[in-house]
Amino acid sequence: MDYRIEKDTIGEIKVPQDKYWGAQTQRSKENFKIGGEKMPIEVIRAFAQLKKAAAISNNKLGKLSDAKTAVITQACDEVLEGKFNDHFPLVVWQTGSGTQSNMNVNEVVARRGNEFLKEQGSEEKIHPNDDINMSQSSNDTFPTAMHVAAYHDIHSRLLPAINQLKQTLLKKEEAYMNIIKIGRTHLQDATPITLGQEISGWRAMLDKSEKMIKESAEHLLSLAIGGTAVGTGINADPKFGDMVAAQLGEQTGYSFVSSDNKYHALTSHDEIVYAHGALKGLAADLTKIANDVRWLASGPRSGIGEITIPANEPGSSIMPGKVNPTQSEALTMVAVQVFGNDAAIGFAASQGNFELNVYKPVIIYNFLQSVHLLADGMISFDVNCVQGLEPNTDVIEENVNRSLMLVTALNPYIGYEKAAEIAKLAFKDGSTLKEAAIKTGYVTEEQYDEWIVPSKMVNL
Repeated sequence: MDYRIEKDTIGEIKVPQDKYWGAQTQRSKENFKIGGEKMPIEVIRAFAQLKKAAAISNNKLGKLSDAKTAVITQACDEVLEGKFNDHFPLVVWQTGSGTQSNMNVNEVVARRGNEFLKEQGSEEKIHPNDDINMSQSSNDTFPTAMHVAAYHDIHSRLLPAINQLKQTLLKKEEAYMNIIKIGRTHLQDATPITLGQEISGWRAMLDKSEKMIKESAEHLLSLAIGGTAVGTGINADPKFGDMVAAQLGEQTGYSFVSSDNKYHALTSHDEIVYAHGALKGLAADLTKIANDVRWLASGPRSGIGEITIPANEPGSSIMPGKVNPTQSEALTMVAVQVFGNDAAIGFAASQGNFELNVYKPVIIYNFLQSVHLLADGMISFDVNCVQGLEPNTDVIEENVNRSLMLVTALNPYIGYEKAAEIAKLAFKDGSTLKEAAIKTGYVTEEQYDEWIVPSKMVNL
């Protein structure tokens, strides 16, 4: 491999000739050989948008030449197009401020910008710190990139996935609203419900999670940019933060603002903790939905078996013909990971010391992983399971007719204790509820048929 010599304030270091990164990136690459978790490309893209916005703002403030601004903007656009994805090699487990990833972007953009200047015959030269990082510090740019990436991925990936699954559930809810089945509480038989009503509960969970996620995400629109090193804004024009936020708004269509208290923005990540709490709520709801589906589809002959789900792949390497609820299993594993991520984010966010929190990379890594896993998990669950979910009406009808909890409808006529006596007698004798009710003498056959009507118990 061919190398070139790059210099920084530490000294000289060899960098692969074909890479656009510089000395600081190379040092991080060599000093932090920890794990395989790379800085998410979504963070890099957010940085590219930020560096572009910063260059334009510095130009308007008279600090950066038109020529430099133009090539920096052009280089950032190429990063956004994905042309340099292989030039951002750093792992999550680096400096807790994210300084090295900030410099990675600075170095790549600077080198590409200098290529453009050279092609133009310009004698100007871009420096990664003096020009690309002008009016900035890693301490305000990294949390800014965190918020930009988090807000974007929530709106571009997660919310559409929620809506997709929600629309499928809504169709099933409407189609099965009149299929009466037995309800269950405490894993025991309860009074009747319709399959559509049961599914409506799942759909409403997604409605509520969607609203909470949208509301919590609004707090991510507040950015740390303009705070520079410790929140005072040293080396930056007082108007810089607001200008960059406005530029980011133009680029993304999102209503970003510069935080009104940069001391808070650098050392606290409560907005991300709050937003991830809503993701955890979604994960909890998805666990309930996925568990309901696999319980209701259990069997096919020794379980509940009230619904059927698609047979996507063989379920066993030893038992022929077995079909497993694999999509439910995958989705609940996703939820478990999100729960773990929430704990990690909470611990990391609690570790702000004085003017800076130095757990930023692990916070955004876990946040984005949760967003991506939840979005992908819901789409997979929808396409490969829920869309093919069908009622097993024979089993549903049989379970309703066999249920002892239909006796609840007798309470207003004969009282709780006599109704309980009928249910216990039917269970003890193995008889039907109707047979036991008539045997006690508390109701006649005509009364039973009039009072025990499942369709009147579901409140349609």
